Amino acid sequence: MKRAACFLLSVYAAAPVILYLLPWILGHVIFCHFLKFPFSVDLSRPADVLNHTCNFYLSPEEGVSVGVWHTLPASQWEGSVGRGPEWYREALGDGRPVIIYLHGNLGTRAIHHRVELVKILSAAGYHVLSLDYRGFGDSTGEPSEEGLTRDALCLHDWVLQHSRGASVALWGHSLGSGVATNTAVKLQDQGSAVDAVILEAAFTTIGEVVAIHPVTKMYMFLPGI
Repeated sequence: MKRAACFLLSVYAAAPVILYLLPWILGHVIFCHFLKFPFSVDLSRPADVLNHTCNFYLSPEEGVSVGVWHTLPASQWEGSVGRGPEWYREALGDGRPVIIYLHGNLGTRAIHHRVELVKILSAAGYHVLSLDYRGFGDSTGEPSEEGLTRDALCLHDWVLQHSRGASVALWGHSLGSGVATNTAVKLQDQGSAVDAVILEAAFTTIGEVVAIHPVTKMYMFLPGI
Protein backbone atom coordinates (compact mmCIF):
# COMPACT_ATOMS: atom_id res chain seq x y z
CA MET A 1 0.00 0.00 0.00
CA LYS A 2 2.82 2.39 0.93
CA ARG A 3 4.67 1.55 -2.28
CA ALA A 4 1.56 2.23 -4.38
CA ALA A 5 1.02 5.58 -2.66
CA CYS A 6 4.64 6.58 -3.32
CA PHE A 7 4.24 5.64 -6.97
CA LEU A 8 1.08 7.73 -7.39
CA LEU A 9 2.73 10.67 -5.62
CA SER A 10 5.74 10.39 -7.95
CA VAL A 11 3.50 10.38 -11.03
CA TYR A 12 1.56 13.37 -9.70
CA ALA A 13 4.75 15.36 -9.08
CA ALA A 14 6.39 14.34 -12.37
CA ALA A 15 3.51 15.31 -14.70
CA PRO A 16 3.88 19.13 -14.54
CA VAL A 17 7.67 18.85 -14.68
CA ILE A 18 7.51 16.72 -17.83
CA LEU A 19 5.07 19.14 -19.48
CA TYR A 20 7.33 22.06 -18.58
CA LEU A 21 10.40 20.38 -20.04
CA LEU A 22 8.56 18.92 -23.08
CA PRO A 23 5.79 21.40 -23.99
CA TRP A 24 5.15 19.68 -27.35
CA ILE A 25 3.41 16.92 -25.39
CA LEU A 26 0.52 19.33 -24.77
CA GLY A 27 -0.34 19.31 -28.47
CA HIS A 28 -0.51 15.52 -28.45
CA VAL A 29 -2.73 15.63 -25.37
CA ILE A 30 -5.13 18.14 -26.93
CA PHE A 31 -5.38 16.52 -30.38
CA CYS A 32 -4.83 12.83 -29.40
CA HIS A 33 -4.31 12.26 -33.13
CA PHE A 34 -1.96 9.33 -32.46
CA LEU A 35 -4.98 7.30 -31.26
CA LYS A 36 -6.23 6.28 -34.69
CA PHE A 37 -9.37 4.41 -33.61
CA PRO A 38 -10.77 2.16 -34.98
CA PHE A 39 -7.54 0.46 -35.99
CA SER A 40 -9.28 -2.29 -38.00
CA VAL A 41 -10.85 0.01 -40.62
CA ASP A 42 -9.14 0.68 -43.95
CA LEU A 43 -10.00 4.35 -44.47
CA SER A 44 -9.48 4.05 -48.21
CA ARG A 45 -12.43 1.58 -48.23
CA PRO A 46 -15.32 3.45 -46.54
CA ALA A 47 -17.82 0.85 -47.78
CA ASP A 48 -16.62 -1.40 -44.95
CA VAL A 49 -18.48 0.84 -42.46
CA LEU A 50 -20.48 3.35 -44.53
CA ASN A 51 -22.41 2.77 -47.77
CA HIS A 52 -22.84 5.28 -50.63
CA THR A 53 -19.47 6.82 -49.74
CA CYS A 54 -16.36 7.65 -51.75
CA ASN A 55 -12.87 8.26 -50.35
CA PHE A 56 -10.51 10.88 -51.80
CA TYR A 57 -7.60 13.10 -50.74
CA LEU A 58 -6.89 16.82 -50.87
CA SER A 59 -3.60 18.69 -50.50
CA PRO A 60 -4.07 21.91 -48.48
CA GLU A 61 -0.36 22.66 -48.87
CA GLU A 62 2.78 21.03 -50.17
CA GLY A 63 3.63 17.85 -48.29
CA VAL A 64 0.22 17.52 -46.61
CA SER A 65 -2.53 15.13 -47.74
CA VAL A 66 -5.88 14.92 -45.94
CA GLY A 67 -8.41 12.14 -46.30
CA VAL A 68 -12.08 12.87 -46.99
CA TRP A 69 -15.21 10.75 -47.23
CA HIS A 70 -18.07 11.96 -49.42
CA THR A 71 -21.37 10.35 -48.41
CA LEU A 72 -24.31 10.85 -50.75
CA PRO A 73 -27.84 12.00 -49.84
CA ALA A 74 -30.64 9.43 -49.95
CA SER A 75 -31.78 10.61 -53.39
CA GLN A 76 -28.47 9.47 -54.90
CA TRP A 77 -28.10 6.10 -53.19
CA GLU A 78 -29.59 3.97 -55.97
CA GLY A 79 -27.55 5.58 -58.74
CA SER A 80 -24.24 5.30 -56.89
CA VAL A 81 -23.84 1.53 -57.22
CA GLY A 82 -20.54 0.76 -58.92
CA ARG A 83 -19.65 4.43 -59.40
CA GLY A 84 -16.23 5.99 -58.92
CA PRO A 85 -14.82 9.28 -57.63
CA GLU A 86 -15.59 11.29 -60.77
CA TRP A 87 -19.27 10.36 -60.60
CA TYR A 88 -19.41 11.33 -56.92
CA ARG A 89 -17.78 14.66 -57.74
CA GLU A 90 -20.44 15.36 -60.37
CA ALA A 91 -23.19 14.23 -58.00
CA LEU A 92 -22.14 16.93 -55.54
CA GLY A 93 -23.61 19.46 -57.96
CA ASP A 94 -27.18 18.10 -57.78
CA GLY A 95 -28.34 21.10 -55.71
CA ARG A 96 -28.70 19.24 -52.42
CA PRO A 97 -27.26 20.98 -49.32
CA VAL A 98 -23.74 20.02 -48.27
CA ILE A 99 -22.44 19.51 -44.74
CA ILE A 100 -18.71 19.57 -44.02
CA TYR A 101 -18.29 17.50 -40.85
CA LEU A 102 -15.34 18.53 -38.65
CA HIS A 103 -14.88 15.94 -35.91
CA GLY A 104 -13.40 16.21 -32.45
CA ASN A 105 -10.05 15.03 -31.15
CA LEU A 106 -8.97 11.39 -31.03
CA GLY A 107 -9.70 8.77 -33.64
CA THR A 108 -10.64 8.96 -37.29
CA ARG A 109 -13.64 9.64 -39.52
CA ALA A 110 -14.53 5.96 -39.11
CA ILE A 111 -15.36 6.06 -35.37
CA HIS A 112 -18.81 4.60 -34.76
CA HIS A 113 -20.61 7.72 -33.44
CA ARG A 114 -19.27 9.80 -36.35
CA VAL A 115 -20.39 7.21 -38.88
CA GLU A 116 -23.84 7.02 -37.28
CA LEU A 117 -24.27 10.80 -37.48
CA VAL A 118 -23.26 10.78 -41.16
CA LYS A 119 -25.86 8.05 -41.82
CA ILE A 120 -28.58 10.21 -40.26
CA LEU A 121 -27.57 13.29 -42.25
CA SER A 122 -27.32 11.27 -45.45
CA ALA A 123 -30.77 9.78 -44.94
CA ALA A 124 -32.11 13.30 -44.33
CA GLY A 125 -30.97 14.35 -47.80
CA TYR A 126 -27.55 15.96 -47.30
CA HIS A 127 -24.22 15.43 -48.96
CA VAL A 128 -21.73 14.90 -46.11
CA LEU A 129 -17.98 15.50 -46.42
CA SER A 130 -16.13 13.98 -43.44
CA LEU A 131 -12.58 15.24 -43.01
CA ASP A 132 -9.63 13.76 -41.14
CA TYR A 133 -7.35 16.71 -40.38
CA ARG A 134 -3.61 16.54 -40.92
CA GLY A 135 -2.06 13.95 -38.62
CA PHE A 136 -5.41 12.22 -38.04
CA GLY A 137 -6.38 8.92 -39.64
CA ASP A 138 -4.57 8.41 -42.94
CA SER A 139 -3.83 12.13 -43.37
CA THR A 140 -0.20 13.24 -43.33
CA GLY A 141 1.44 16.12 -41.47
CA GLU A 142 1.24 17.30 -37.86
CA PRO A 143 -1.84 19.01 -36.39
CA SER A 144 -1.93 22.62 -35.21
CA GLU A 145 -4.67 25.20 -34.80
CA GLU A 146 -3.61 26.97 -37.99
CA GLY A 147 -3.15 23.69 -39.86
CA LEU A 148 -6.57 22.28 -39.00
CA THR A 149 -8.21 25.53 -40.10
CA ARG A 150 -6.29 25.43 -43.37
CA ASP A 151 -7.49 21.85 -43.97
CA ALA A 152 -11.12 22.88 -43.44
CA LEU A 153 -10.71 25.92 -45.70
CA CYS A 154 -9.25 23.71 -48.43
CA LEU A 155 -12.21 21.33 -48.26
CA HIS A 156 -14.69 24.24 -48.20
CA ASP A 157 -13.08 25.74 -51.32
CA TRP A 158 -13.18 22.34 -53.04
CA VAL A 159 -16.88 21.93 -52.21
CA LEU A 160 -17.69 25.39 -53.57
CA GLN A 161 -15.95 24.50 -56.84
CA HIS A 162 -18.08 21.38 -57.34
CA SER A 163 -21.42 21.98 -55.60
CA ARG A 164 -22.75 24.50 -58.16
CA GLY A 165 -24.13 26.99 -55.70
CA ALA A 166 -25.68 24.57 -53.18
CA SER A 167 -25.86 25.61 -49.53
CA VAL A 168 -22.76 24.61 -47.57
CA ALA A 169 -22.70 24.25 -43.78
CA LEU A 170 -19.83 23.63 -41.37
CA TRP A 171 -20.70 21.13 -38.63
CA GLY A 172 -18.11 21.16 -35.85
CA HIS A 173 -18.11 18.71 -32.96
CA SER A 174 -16.04 19.34 -29.79
CA LEU A 175 -12.54 20.23 -31.01
CA GLY A 176 -14.10 20.60 -34.45
CA SER A 177 -16.30 23.42 -33.18
CA GLY A 178 -13.14 25.49 -32.84
CA VAL A 179 -12.08 24.51 -36.36
CA ALA A 180 -15.54 25.41 -37.70
CA THR A 181 -15.62 28.85 -36.09
CA ASN A 182 -12.01 29.60 -37.12
CA THR A 183 -12.87 28.62 -40.68
CA ALA A 184 -16.02 30.76 -40.72
CA VAL A 185 -14.06 33.78 -39.48
CA LYS A 186 -11.32 33.24 -42.09
CA LEU A 187 -13.95 33.07 -44.84
CA GLN A 188 -15.55 36.26 -43.59
CA ASP A 189 -12.14 37.97 -43.56
CA GLN A 190 -11.73 36.91 -47.20
CA GLY A 191 -14.98 38.65 -48.09
CA SER A 192 -17.22 35.58 -48.27
CA ALA A 193 -19.39 33.76 -45.74
CA VAL A 194 -20.32 30.18 -45.01
CA ASP A 195 -24.06 29.49 -45.28
CA ALA A 196 -24.37 27.95 -41.81
CA VAL A 197 -22.28 26.96 -38.80
CA ILE A 198 -23.49 24.15 -36.53
CA LEU A 199 -21.63 23.64 -33.25
CA GLU A 200 -22.00 20.41 -31.26
CA ALA A 201 -20.47 20.11 -27.76
CA ALA A 202 -18.69 23.42 -28.35
CA PHE A 203 -16.22 25.13 -26.03
CA THR A 204 -15.18 28.73 -25.41
CA THR A 205 -11.37 28.50 -25.16
CA ILE A 206 -8.94 25.62 -24.72
CA GLY A 207 -7.70 27.37 -21.56
CA GLU A 208 -11.13 27.18 -19.95
CA VAL A 209 -11.51 23.54 -20.98
CA VAL A 210 -8.20 22.70 -19.36
CA ALA A 211 -9.04 24.65 -16.19
CA ILE A 212 -12.20 22.60 -15.53
CA HIS A 213 -10.77 19.22 -16.51
CA PRO A 214 -10.75 16.77 -13.54
CA VAL A 215 -7.04 15.97 -13.98
CA THR A 216 -5.80 19.56 -14.18
CA LYS A 217 -7.99 20.60 -11.24
CA MET A 218 -5.59 18.64 -9.05
CA TYR A 219 -2.80 21.07 -10.03
CA MET A 220 -4.60 24.39 -10.10
CA PHE A 221 -3.26 25.48 -6.70
CA LEU A 222 0.34 25.32 -7.97
CA PRO A 223 1.92 28.65 -9.06
CA GLY A 224 2.20 29.03 -12.84
CA ILE A 225 -0.23 26.27 -13.75
